Amino acid sequence: MKETTQSILDHFDRISAIPRCSGNEAAVAKWIGQWAEKKGFGYRTDEAGNRVVRVPASEGMAEAPSVVIQGHMDMVCEKTPDSPHNFSSDPIRPVRDGDWLRAEGTTLGADNGIALALALALADASDVAHPPLELLFTVDEESGLNGAKKLQPGFIESRMLLNVDSETEGVFTVGCAGGRDTRIVLPLDFDAVPENFRPCRIIVGGLSGGHSGIDIHRQRGNANVLLARMLHALLPVIEYRLAEFHGGSAHNAIARDAVAVLWCDPSRIQELGQRVGDFEATVRIEFAAIEPSLSVSLEKKTRGKSKDAVLSPACCERVIRTLLVLPHGVARFSSEIPGLVETSNNLATVAMCEDELHILTSQRSSLMSRMDEMTGKIISVAALAGSGTETDNEFPPWPANMASPLLQRCSTVYRKLFRQEPKVELIHAGLECAIIGDRYPDMDMISFGPDIENPHSPDERLNIPSIEKVWDFMVALLASFRSG
Repeated sequence: MKETTQSILDHFDRISAIPRCSGNEAAVAKWIGQWAEKKGFGYRTDEAGNRVVRVPASEGMAEAPSVVIQGHMDMVCEKTPDSPHNFSSDPIRPVRDGDWLRAEGTTLGADNGIALALALALADASDVAHPPLELLFTVDEESGLNGAKKLQPGFIESRMLLNVDSETEGVFTVGCAGGRDTRIVLPLDFDAVPENFRPCRIIVGGLSGGHSGIDIHRQRGNANVLLARMLHALLPVIEYRLAEFHGGSAHNAIARDAVAVLWCDPSRIQELGQRVGDFEATVRIEFAAIEPSLSVSLEKKTRGKSKDAVLSPACCERVIRTLLVLPHGVARFSSEIPGLVETSNNLATVAMCEDELHILTSQRSSLMSRMDEMTGKIISVAALAGSGTETDNEFPPWPANMASPLLQRCSTVYRKLFRQEPKVELIHAGLECAIIGDRYPDMDMISFGPDIENPHSPDERLNIPSIEKVWDFMVALLASFRSG
């Protein structure tokens, strides 16, 4: 391993040791500030908590145009059901697995901790020629690009930006989809538990999950969708009452796990178990090629609530039918770019809270009109179910500029360095470039990064050799500004 790669990984280890779920970036921001002070670099923090560190040019490059290196400080905090990890206090300790880094039972946080590590390593390296740099580290990206939305004019001065938040080495991202969250709050009606009914639990698990933007086209299972299907299939054959439904964990993650607690006559438990088993066999066939660990199981449950209550029959049916018809997955592919998802929806989280059912959906599209259409469908479903909706976390698409001077420079540098052409793509995920471009209309931007697989899931892993290639590319790119 190269010495520089080890330096990057050392920075990544220090970052990983600091809890930094979305909304909890203060500690990592403080650590970055301490690092900047030791190096003698100036830094600023805005009201949102975004931090910019200004790194002077190396010798002979003070007159070169300054460049922003940008990433976000937060990470998606997902873990396996059996993981004891506490994201509020426990460090993540990356594990080396051949050419890959991973974590034990949790997301790794390479999205986007590796961007921070690369930026700090570049600023640390005395032998790297570079123009003046602004290291821009934003907060709360994973919850809806919220830190970027609060950037103010003048916070950064450069007009070229390298976003290190893409996940395939050798690919330059030059555009992305816009996004919006739509929340449904469905009022619930409860009854007393029928006499002699006993509780049990249906669990959907073992799914791959993943990023609801870059993985949505892979047609992976969504635990909320599968659990709604299971409960709907039971409606005409077994009398039961629903007491709980919980699934998913984040707006931008495909739901990996979901649980329903229901009550039924003990004499029907055996039949219920058989029907659950039959359903598991069916969906395992449907998802055989992509979800080998999918499981649907029935467990007996002891009384866990101090006050046992179940949904009324009419309310139970309304909840299940609403979940069943809500859209999930790819709605439309681009008619201009083969293979690019244009519009999608993620049935992200479902949770029964007191006397309400909270449903969070996340729409994405490269066309605002198509995103409005998808949102309209969700609003219509909610209205038919007797619920209102709220929308938030909206951000616009980032339109591609194929004539970008920065893109041309990056392509030239990559071609000379690796003797191959980089791929230039648009993605269905959201990137902060969409917001930054809106805040700074004259910003020339590009996004790239090392290979990261399965972000937003405990299967996330980071390819080490690709880090070395990204480093070599960034060093060569920054040096290219010496000659203008």
